[in-house]
Amino acid sequence: MLRHIRHAAAFCLLLLVALLVNAARVQVFEADAYDKNPANRRDIVARYAQPRGEILVGGVSVTGSRDTGQQLRFERTYTQGPLYAPVTGYASQTYGTTLIENAEDGVLSGTDPMLAPLPLWNETTHGRQPGGRVVTTVRPSMQRVAFSGLAGRRGAVAAIEPATGKILALVSSPSYDPTQLSGTGTAVTTAWSRLNGEITQPMLNRAIRQTYPPGSAFKIVTAAAALESGKVRDPSAPTGIGEPYVLPGTTTTLPNEAEGCDDASLDYAITWSCNSVMAGLGVKVGLSKMVDTVEKFGFNDTGIEIPSGVAASNFDTHMSDDQLALSSIGQFDTRATPLQMAMVAAAVANGGELRSPHLVDRTTASDGDVVSRTGGHTYDRPMNPGTAQRLRQMMVDVVANGTGTNAAIDGATVGGKTGTAQHGIGNSGTPYAWFIAWAQADDAAQPAVAVAVVVEDAKADRADISGGGDAAPIARAVMEEALR
Repeated sequence: MLRHIRHAAAFCLLLLVALLVNAARVQVFEADAYDKNPANRRDIVARYAQPRGEILVGGVSVTGSRDTGQQLRFERTYTQGPLYAPVTGYASQTYGTTLIENAEDGVLSGTDPMLAPLPLWNETTHGRQPGGRVVTTVRPSMQRVAFSGLAGRRGAVAAIEPATGKILALVSSPSYDPTQLSGTGTAVTTAWSRLNGEITQPMLNRAIRQTYPPGSAFKIVTAAAALESGKVRDPSAPTGIGEPYVLPGTTTTLPNEAEGCDDASLDYAITWSCNSVMAGLGVKVGLSKMVDTVEKFGFNDTGIEIPSGVAASNFDTHMSDDQLALSSIGQFDTRATPLQMAMVAAAVANGGELRSPHLVDRTTASDGDVVSRTGGHTYDRPMNPGTAQRLRQMMVDVVANGTGTNAAIDGATVGGKTGTAQHGIGNSGTPYAWFIAWAQADDAAQPAVAVAVVVEDAKADRADISGGGDAAPIARAVMEEALR
C-alpha cells in the first residue's frame, strides 16, 4: 500500500514540476511572444484603462480624456483640435498615434520607466503609472494668429525663437479635428476615409512633413555661401554678373522680374531679388561649398526631430553648373519644409548660430515633478557673425525698401525675404508664396522670433510680389504677437 502511495506522490510531484516549468516557459521565456501576439488584447485594454496624460500649450491643457464605459475605456479628446493638430497629432484606438502623441507616448500613456517610483518598477509589477504631461514651447496667441492668417488656405507657418530654438508656432492649413479619430467604430473609419480622400489633404502636416521649392527665399542661403566662401567681399560692390544671364552649358536665358540687375551688387540682388546675380554667384561658389553651407543650415538632414520627425529638405549633391545655378535660386530639385526656412531666418537673426528647433520644453509626472527637460543646444554655425550681420542688413533693406514692405512693424527692426516657388508642368501653376523673416523690438537686445510662411493658394503670379502680398502680412501678424 505504501509503495502505491509513494508512486502516486512521485507522480504528483512530477506533475507539479512540469506545471512550474510550463508556467516559467509561458511567463518568462515566451512572455514577449505572447505580449506581441495580435490576439492578445490585454495590453491594449490596459493602455486605455486610465486617462491619457495631457499636452499643454501656454500652461493650459489642449487635450483630455472621455470615459466611454467600454472595454477600451478612455478615448482621447482635443480642445481646439484643428488649431493644435499640427502640434499634438492624434491618439487613436484604431489608427495609433502621430506627432507629439507618438513621440512622447511613453510619458502620456504612463509606461515611461522615468515615471516609476523605483527603477524596474513597471517591469516587475507589469503596471503603469498615471499618464504624465508634455509641456510645449508653443505660444497660444501666435498659433491663433498664424492659423487665422492662413484662413483655411493651403499653407503653413513655422516660428522659432532664434536664441533658444523653441518653436513658438507650428501651423498647417487646412487642418482637422483629431477627436474624430480617437475611438473605434464606423464613425471613426468613415472620418478616416473622408479626411484621407480630401484633395486639400487636411491631415498632411505641411509645416514639417511637406517640402516645397523655396524659390527666392533660398537666396539668403546662397548669399551666405557667397560671403563665407569669399566670392563676395564687398556686398555693395558690383558682382560682375551681367544680364541677360545664360545658364552654363546651355542657350537658356534666366529671366529677372526686377530691373537694374545687370552687374548688380549682392545688396541690390537680395533687396530686389535678382535671379541672374544669385544664380551666377551659386556657380561661382561651386557645388562643394554650396553643399557645405546648405547642410549647415539643416538641408539633407534626415534625422531632425522636434521630437516628431521632420521631412528632410533637399539640395542635390551632384549637379551640373546649369542645375546648380537654378538650385541656387531655390529652383530645380531644391525643396524645403517651412520649418527649415524658419531655421534659415533664425540663423541669420542669431548671429550665425543655428539652435536646434524643439517643440517640447519639458515632460512631467502627473504630480508635476519634472521627468525630462529639453536643453537648447547648437545645431551648427552656418556662418560667422560678420556674415550674419551683413545678411541681417540685407533683409532689413528688403522690408524697408524692397519687396517685403508689407512686413514692416512700427517700433521694431524687421528683416525679411520674399519668394515664389514655380510649380506645375512648365511652371504653369500659380506660384507658392514664401516669406521668411525675423523681428527685434527696438528696445530689445536680441530678435524675438524668426518665421517662415508658405501659402500654396497664392493669388499673385509675379515673382516675389506673391510672397510680399500673400505671405508677408501673415508673417507680420505672427511677429507682432511675438513682440508683445
